[in-house]
Formats: sequence, structure tokens, C-alpha cells
Amino acid sequence: MGTATTFDPATEHARTRAALAAVIDRLVRLLDAVPDRDAASGVPHWTIGDAGAHLAAVHLGFSAVAADEPMDWDALVPASDLPFQRRIADVNAVAIQLFDAEQRAALGAHIADRGTLFLHATAELSPDTPLRTPWYGPDQHLTVAAATGLLLSESLVHGLDIARGAGLPWTIAPEDASLVLGQAMPTMMPLALDPDRAAGVSVAFDLVLKGGPRLAIVVDDGRATVTRDAPPRAYDCRITADPTAFLLVSFRRTPMWKAVATGRIRAGGRRPWLAPDLSRLISAP
Repeated sequence: MGTATTFDPATEHARTRAALAAVIDRLVRLLDAVPDRDAASGVPHWTIGDAGAHLAAVHLGFSAVAADEPMDWDALVPASDLPFQRRIADVNAVAIQLFDAEQRAALGAHIADRGTLFLHATAELSPDTPLRTPWYGPDQHLTVAAATGLLLSESLVHGLDIARGAGLPWTIAPEDASLVLGQAMPTMMPLALDPDRAAGVSVAFDLVLKGGPRLAIVVDDGRATVTRDAPPRAYDCRITADPTAFLLVSFRRTPMWKAVATGRIRAGGRRPWLAPDLSRLISAP
């Protein structure tokens, strides 16, 4: 059995907003320091410029919906209702083409402008206010809280991709990773579930993040739910993890074996061998 945790949504949302503002400033300095935007990044087949353009497009999209700006979404997102992973791959391919060479030279300024616009446009909105996110699917919405957490996630992880390619320092603090996992993952994990692999599967994971949120992740025959502060229940597998390690393993930036070997991720419970199934069932885009 697990013990339910508690958190204050308004306080955590305010912390996430502050963390996003701070990482935007870090991204500007990082991109200004990149010596070669055509060098390979930490993402296969993407240059540093591609990774930066993707990140700029993410900030453009979220700031546009938050500020209710007119956008020709039909030209930017797939028309058909594709599976989530295929849809995101298609959107990403379009997104990195939105910025030409001249615009890529000023990606830091663009991210700063659009990230600031997002924070300004959402400043007075309740964390549970829905924002339309057509790139995730027809009629798809995220709450302001989830969108803020996801922007923080994209900024932290792709900042790492850029820094790795450029040979520059970049850190992801455990408290920032905890905010991402608590604010964005309860929404994004169910979207990223592989329905084919999850068909006929029934499994419950207790994800315990050190110093951070505790999530109940339940997969049941092709559907997933992720719940914070879940009532105590029996779980098949308990995963205890350092928040930064779990974030980087989830996004395939650190191999699982390395996180396990260094003690940053541990599995327990009555069926600990099921821990690797979590990343098999729910994959990062």
C-alpha cells in the first residue's frame, strides 16, 4: 500500500511559472553561446539549429493559443486523426522548418518573446483553464497548469540537447524536474500510451519521486490514467526515482541501465520486474 501525498495546486503552479521564466533566461544565454548551429545536437538527425527551431516553435504554439492569436493551424498540423506518436513526428517535421537561417540566428530572442507572452497571457488564468492544443489532436486541450509544465519540460530537455551538441554546461535541477512530472505528466502520459502494446494489459505502477510528487499510473486494456494523491491501493510495481533521472530516462536522454546502476531509479513491490514495461507502454515523443 502507498500513502497518499498532498500538494497545493496554486502554489505548485506559481512555482512552475517561476521555473519557466528562469529557464527561458538560461536558454537565451545558452543559444547566444552556441558556436555552431549546424553541429549535431543531442537528438538524432537534428542539428543544434533544428533543436532550437523546434523549441521556438513550441513556445510559438503555446503562446499563440494562450494569447488567442490567429494561426493557420490547418497548414501546421496533420488533418487526419493520426496516432499520437505519428502525429507528433509529423508536427515536429513541420515545426523545424518554420524558421529560416536568418531567423535561426535569433532563436534566443524569439523564445524569450514568445515565452514571456505565454506567461503574460496566462498570468490571471486559473491553473485548470483549458487551452486548445490542435497539434495534439482534433479538439484536444491542456489545462494552463499542464501547458506550463510541458513548456518547462520542453525547455529543460531541449536545452540539454542543445548544450550537449555545443559542449556547453546545462543542468536540470531535481525541483524543476519534479514540477514537470507533477504538472505535465498526469496529462501527457495517457496521451502517449501505445494502445497496441497496452491492449489486454492490466498493471498499476506507484511512482514515488524523491522530494516530489507521487503518481498512480494505471494501465487497463489500452487506456491509462495518472493520478496524484491517489487513495492507498495495491500496486503491481513501485518505482522510486530521483526526479531528474526519471525525466531523462522517460525522454530517452539517459539509458535506464545507467540510472539503475547509480541507484537513481529503483524498483520494488510485488512485481518489480514490471518496471521496464512503463517506458514500453508509455513512450516519449
